[in-house]
Amino acid sequence: MDRFENDSFYYKENKLYCEGVGLDYLAEKYGTPLYVYSRHFFEERFKEFNNAFSEIEHKIFFAVKSNFNINVIKIFHNLGAGLDVNSAGEFYRAVKAGGNPQEMILTGVGKTAEEIQLGLKENLMLIKAESFDEVLLINEIAGKLGKVAPLAIRVNPDVDAETHPYISTGLSENKFGINSADAFDAFKEASKMKDIRLTGIDMHIGSQITSVSPYVEAVDKLAEDFFKLKAEGIELEHFDIGGGMGIRYKDEEPFTPKELAKALIPTLKKLNCQIMFEPGRFLTANGGALITKVLYNKSNGKKHFVVVDAAMNDLLRPSLYKAYHYVQPVIIGDAGTHIADVVGPVCESGDYIAKQREMPIVENGALLAVMSAGAYGMVMASNYNGRRRPAELLVNGEKFYVARPRETYEHLLYDEKLVIK
Repeated sequence: MDRFENDSFYYKENKLYCEGVGLDYLAEKYGTPLYVYSRHFFEERFKEFNNAFSEIEHKIFFAVKSNFNINVIKIFHNLGAGLDVNSAGEFYRAVKAGGNPQEMILTGVGKTAEEIQLGLKENLMLIKAESFDEVLLINEIAGKLGKVAPLAIRVNPDVDAETHPYISTGLSENKFGINSADAFDAFKEASKMKDIRLTGIDMHIGSQITSVSPYVEAVDKLAEDFFKLKAEGIELEHFDIGGGMGIRYKDEEPFTPKELAKALIPTLKKLNCQIMFEPGRFLTANGGALITKVLYNKSNGKKHFVVVDAAMNDLLRPSLYKAYHYVQPVIIGDAGTHIADVVGPVCESGDYIAKQREMPIVENGALLAVMSAGAYGMVMASNYNGRRRPAELLVNGEKFYVARPRETYEHLLYDEKLVIK
């Protein structure tokens, strides 16, 4: 059967390692389910992306929504990344990680008045508006605070990102951004507002995009808008391509940063402004794994189930998107393979990690690794069924650190009290 390996997660003598540490040792020491991240992977992935665009002025903003562990945020901050925060909560985490508000951008389609006020008071680098109503509200709040709001406008270029419909964001039918046909008027009106300073034009066409062509089409469309605005006297400081770069979960063949740079740099150079990126999944997904223990094997007629202690509350992507993650043994045995569903203990038929998957025959108590879990894993975890969220470990060579301990039962009740006598 196929297995997932890279420079950070690999087999040595039939045992799966993260960098220099055996995953069986970590599971024994800290229990399961357990998220494990590779610092080396995160750092090398960032450098690969950054170097690909070295010939143009650019800045990478790590999309905190993909993995908001404060240690992960700190890694990218230390490398010189800005931070893309999508809420007051993500901003709070970013600050706790040592992030500088002046190197943060506040994004999101439904920012509250309180979040806009926070962004202005904390002097964030910019706030990204996704509707004209939001532009009006930002201008109003800035006026009341005696501030001039640094504002970028997200344009929806109506480009098919060729990805899962739930994570497509650049079509006119999606909720994100201002329709391309209306964007010019929105910029012109915003440019007249006394408490707004227009800084840039932005896009983000989707997530898990594995082809360069949607980016080329969208950048070409947005570049036309950029020059049209310039001709009207609206000078913009940046051009934001967003994120969405895809990775390999199964058999995808995603483009490399160098391939993206080769396709886009000729157009981007003509803009003569700072180019911004907001990657998340690309930087973190394949640098993490979720380790889980087999609880039971069971068969219902011809159907075989491997029941594990990780569930949809720990990793929601398979249930939400029917997403594929490699599920492979931490220690390779020789018992052969079979077709099975890997399912969790939660009381939902949708609680599964893998369906109809060819996988090794494993005994109760064996350890499995769910790969590519470094993005949109722990950030989407919940306490459904009263389950405690997993611990998160960060591996650095042969050393490892508890980035977040497993929740205690007291955690589940920290903000709750009996009010009924």
